[in-house]
Amino acid sequence: MLPSKLKAAPVMELFHSPATARSVPFALYIAFLVLAPLVQKILPGWDSRWFYAVQIGAVMVALAVFSRSYVELFAGVAVRARDWALAISVGVVVFIAWINLDLPWATLGETQGFAPTRGDGTLNWALVAVRIFGAAAVVPIMEELFWRSFILRWIDRSDFLRLAPAMVSLRALLISSLLFGVEHDLWFAGLLAGLAYAWLYVRSGSLWPPIAAHALTNLLLGLWVVQTNHWKFW
Repeated sequence: MLPSKLKAAPVMELFHSPATARSVPFALYIAFLVLAPLVQKILPGWDSRWFYAVQIGAVMVALAVFSRSYVELFAGVAVRARDWALAISVGVVVFIAWINLDLPWATLGETQGFAPTRGDGTLNWALVAVRIFGAAAVVPIMEELFWRSFILRWIDRSDFLRLAPAMVSLRALLISSLLFGVEHDLWFAGLLAGLAYAWLYVRSGSLWPPIAAHALTNLLLGLWVVQTNHWKFW
């Protein structure tokens, strides 16, 4: 019989793998989306909108647990001022495209969105704050680690950390961006966003410009949604 330490080794190796570290936070986020309707049925008296806070909290814990694996966030790659400026521009352009591409052919079904309002129609600012924080501060890090750092490079090379962002193929860029698109209800806007964020990553060699652009897009979208009450975009 093999010693328990040897038996556990493959499991621990899988747990600490770069792919696992970038997949678990994303998988948790998607799992909570799937579970939300079930939780609402089980706890009909609970305001299920607060489930988003639990979802974001779980993702934050996962990111913290695996934080030492995210070498691309601490690699010390110098980002040029031009790339930061492009990140800001991309964030704004993607936001504008997002709110103008809710066309029937560019949408996967209907969504009710997230309406942080009370029974009298006034805003619940605690819900607003949680939603904007999650969308602008947590989701960009989680998604860029998964889609750009992992999936984009993994399509070309299984040991993806050894592949420089500048060396990814057009095929990988298109496939990863399309998959990123269909993750969202506004699939075509998501496709364009995926291409834009991937371009920033390839150009700069750092994950921070696409994270910054993604965060700015989500921040602007959140502020616009609250201002206009277009809850379906949330």
